[in-house]
Parts: sequence; C-alpha cells; structure tokens
Amino acid sequence: MGRRVLLVEDDASIATVITAALEDEAFTVHRCDSIACRDRMLGEHEYDVMLTDVILTDGDGIATLGDVTACYPDLPVIILSAQNTLDTAVRATDTGAFEYFPKPFDLDELVRAACQAADATVSGAGAEPDLPEGLPLIGRSQAMQDVYRMIARVLRNDLTVLILGESGTGKELVAEAIHQLGSRKQGPFVAVNTAAIPRELIEAELFGHEKGAFTGAVSRNIGKFEQAQGGTLFLDEIGDMPPEAQTRLLRALQSGRIRRVGGREEVTIDVRIIAATNRDLAPMIADGSFREDLYYRLNVVPIHLPPLRERDGDVPGLAVHFLRRAAAEGLPQHSLSKEAASILAAQPWRGNVRELRNFVYRAALLSREEQIDAATVRQLLSDRAEADAPAAAECDFAGTVTTWLAGAGFAPGTLYHAALAEFEKPLFEHALKETGGNQLRAAQLLGINRNTLRKRLDDLAIDPEGFSQRG
Repeated sequence: MGRRVLLVEDDASIATVITAALEDEAFTVHRCDSIACRDRMLGEHEYDVMLTDVILTDGDGIATLGDVTACYPDLPVIILSAQNTLDTAVRATDTGAFEYFPKPFDLDELVRAACQAADATVSGAGAEPDLPEGLPLIGRSQAMQDVYRMIARVLRNDLTVLILGESGTGKELVAEAIHQLGSRKQGPFVAVNTAAIPRELIEAELFGHEKGAFTGAVSRNIGKFEQAQGGTLFLDEIGDMPPEAQTRLLRALQSGRIRRVGGREEVTIDVRIIAATNRDLAPMIADGSFREDLYYRLNVVPIHLPPLRERDGDVPGLAVHFLRRAAAEGLPQHSLSKEAASILAAQPWRGNVRELRNFVYRAALLSREEQIDAATVRQLLSDRAEADAPAAAECDFAGTVTTWLAGAGFAPGTLYHAALAEFEKPLFEHALKETGGNQLRAAQLLGINRNTLRKRLDDLAIDPEGFSQRG
C-alpha cells in the first residue's frame, strides 16, 4: 500500500490542486473540511502524514492539534494557513508541526515536505503557547513570512542570531519577538547600541568595571552582560564595534565568562546573544575592520529582514497599525481611505518602517478629519519633500562644480588631482566631524579602507585630533 495522507482543507479549489500534486507522487489522499471529519477519519484509517489548514468550517485547526498529537504522536503534521502572522507561525511551530506553509505556498515545496514527512517520525506536541499580546511585527508579505518562519525555528533553542537589514526595518523588534516568545522570556531583555557608546567606554559598558578601574570609576558597575543574566542581550549595530572590543566579545562568547574592566575574577554568564547590523560585514572582514572569527560566532542563524520596498502589500496594514498605536498614545483617532493607502504603498520609504511610522504619526497629529484622505496624504508628502530637500540652488551639485571649474585656472595635467583634492578635503572633514575624529568609523562611513583614509588625511594636512571633542 502506498503512502496515505489526510488533507484537512475547507477550500475546495486548493484541496483539488494539492490532491492532484500529491497523487502524482503516488500518495493516496483522503480529504475533509472540518475538525469533526478529521477526527473521525483519523480514527478509521492510518496515515503517513496530515496536511491541515488553520481556519476550518468548525473551528481553529491549530487549537485542537494537541488532542491529535496526543493520540497519534508519530503522525507528522504540515500546517497551511492564510492567517499569515507571526502569531500563526509561532503557534504552528509550537504544536510540533513538521512544517508550516503560509498561503500562497510553493506547491513543489509542499509536496517535497509531504514526501519527507511521510518517512519521518515526529513526536512531542506541547500545549498551545502562552503568547504575549501586541506581537511587535506586522506584515503578511511573502518576505515577512520567511522572517516569521525563521523566528519560529529559533524560539526553543539558544542559538546565536544575527539580524541583517537596512536602517529602520525593525531589527530590534525581531530581537524582542525572539525574546518574548522564546524560552528566556522570563529573563531580562537588554539592548545596547554599540555605535552609540564612545570607543573608550564600550568595554566597561558591556563587561562592567571595578571601582578605580579608570578615572571617574568611583564605584563598581555591572555591565550589560551581567544585567542580561538569564535573558537576552541584543547587540545592535555590531558592525561599528571597535576591534579591541570585538576581541573581548569573542572571548566572552567562546568561554561563557567575562571579566570586568579592572577586575581579576571571571564571572560566568548565561545569556542568549542576538546581534544586528545594517552594514555589509564581508568587505569589513576583508579589510580587517571586523574579525572573521567573531562573524562566524555571531552568524549561527542569520535572519535577513527585508526593506519595506520588498514587502509587497504590507504598507497599508502597517499604516493602519500605526494609526491605532498613535490613538492609544493620545493622538486623535483616524482611519485611512483606500486611495490614501494606495498612495502610501507607492512611496519608496527609504527609511523603511521607521520612516512610515513617523509619517503616519505626523498625519494623525495634523489631520483635522476623522478619515485621512488622499488629498491630506499628498499634501503631507509635499510638505515633507519641501522640508527635507535643500533649495534647488544648493542641491545642484553638478552645476556648482561646473561653475567652479569654469573660474579656476589649472596648469595642464593637474586638473584631475587638484579638483579631487578640493572635493576630498570637505568630505573627509565631514566624516571626521560625524564620528568625533574616530578614523575607523570615518573610514567605515566613507566606505574606504582605514589605511587609505590615513594616507589622504596626511596628504591633505587634515589633523583628526581637531575633531575628537565633538559630543
């Protein structure tokens, strides 16, 4: 007798497509559309795998899976769902499901999973998890479904996670979700932005310090690692961590112990590490500004957080979510017209979710009507563009350069290098101002090698010490 599958799906068209694909792989398919029918058929027949939708004609398919797995602990279950939220992904994973597929799914992948599940033994279900209200991630795009599935897979272990994504995509929210839904949720969640800590203080901030360890250390200080004991330590902007701190962090991850600055005793640490960066670490490893061995310690489970422009269809839902949050925080309550939502969905949102949130809050504050309409959105977008953009004369960079070249006299053969020097000097000075004279971070900001920066600073007679007092 061939492999037998129970397909629990109340959408007849989807059930027909899945049935045909499974029968092509020599499965015998039994179909039903309700929890009651599922339970009856499980009692009457033996199955190698069960595929089930979440929302069925008579209830929640996930909520009742505990009874199924208790009676049939060796039956692999694949969950299908159009309820494409992080909540659903986590609930599906916590049932002990073999796999979870949000709709629409790749039919070939589903069939492949069914074939694998039919030859596997899955046991141990567990009760429906106690999920916190107000899960921090919103979005039902395929890109976010991939994120949800990765989050769900790391909740029941302490593997180190590296979250990669552009600024404003919500990396800290992903870290919070992993903590809130994971086995360490009863412990503290400690977040630290490594880029915001002065270079000379970062080790004391992370590992703590003893009294008298340095000027100003008037008492013992417990660092972020010890503050996060039993919980999660989130290291944001890890790509901006200076090399000497990278070395100490690597040692802590390898040994599970830290030593406070100025201290002699080692402290055993019990924390889960989640790191994040908006930088491409590969070229930093190549030029020596980021340790390769630390990268592999952090990059055990990478989660790529998509920019908003790749999250098809998520903008309107996010906008409505932010309107509700704005109202909960005391701003006027508003709804959003369909046309207004379409306009928002068409925007590039280079600042990603953070930029969208700020815009929606501004609209909630300034809109006088209960419903934010298309005209209001267009006006606010226009006002924002005028406020953000310099005057036309100031932003015409090419025109300014052309005018300058026309009035400058250069000896033959010197034009390129002379013009380059004129442009580089204010560029490097700006980078040094932005980084408080830190040459490593200035080189990272510019996207060049630190040695190249040093050479050009010498050539242009720029003293980086003159920028070190910037706050």
